[in-house]
Amino acid sequence: MKIGFKRINRVSATATVALTAGAVIAGSVFASSAQAAAPPVPKITAKGGFVMNSGNGKALYTKTADTRRSTGSTTKIMTAKVVLDQKNLNLDSKVTIQKAYSDYIVSRGASSARLIVGDKVTVRQLLYGLMLPSGCDAAYALADKFGSGSTRAARVKSFVGKMNASAKSLGLKNTHFDSFDGIGNGSNYSTPRDLTKIASSAMKSSTFRSIVKTKSTKQKVTTKSGGYRYMSWSNTNTMLSSYSGAIGVKTGSGPTAKYCLVFAATRNGKTIVGTVLASTNATNRSADMKKIMDYGFKK
Repeated sequence: MKIGFKRINRVSATATVALTAGAVIAGSVFASSAQAAAPPVPKITAKGGFVMNSGNGKALYTKTADTRRSTGSTTKIMTAKVVLDQKNLNLDSKVTIQKAYSDYIVSRGASSARLIVGDKVTVRQLLYGLMLPSGCDAAYALADKFGSGSTRAARVKSFVGKMNASAKSLGLKNTHFDSFDGIGNGSNYSTPRDLTKIASSAMKSSTFRSIVKTKSTKQKVTTKSGGYRYMSWSNTNTMLSSYSGAIGVKTGSGPTAKYCLVFAATRNGKTIVGTVLASTNATNRSADMKKIMDYGFKK
């Protein structure tokens, strides 16, 4: 009986060792599988990039995400945010288009919503003209409307001040605006991380979300003579048509800014927002954004 007991112990010990070894091997296999499943970090041509989960603010991708760079027309995200943050905002109130707005885009060679002097355009329509064709004339009209002061220059300065105050309220330390449209005076800058946070905040507005996901629109505006005309605008953000789940946000470009994009998409209830700054061209800008957004959805 004693000999049998020892044999049983030996068998049990051997089985235990075998099970333990098997668990270690299995664990190693599972660990290797998990490591193999991790997506490779994408390489992009843009000098800066950032992606975050809009729901919890978790960073999903970074590349020089806190380096200050020129932002081009992605600046207009903040322009729209400041307008939509106004108390008692009436989106249907009308703004008369001034010659100064037209003269501005001509003198700067700026992107335009093709607003016509004397037309009466609603604030809502100006926001579409701002965000879809990236109208600097629409940006000027909104700054003139929502800034404070007795002169146009004072109102514009006041509005830009509101843009900077909004950035400060979001806790952004690497953002400064010196214009309402991104055609700056040399001190306009932000970062991929900051711009992504601005966009994520702006996307809390249902009006903003509705506008930036619109591929094209036709808007009826009142003419100087009391008649009406239709304005047709297409969104410069072509990824709305080519990227699954796309819901916005804004393109940008310029001699210093190069090619920029702030982008958002939702898949399976998960919304992520990202930014690329200083891509080499429009094609690479879209390719860069697709890479880092795909990566963000896999994490």
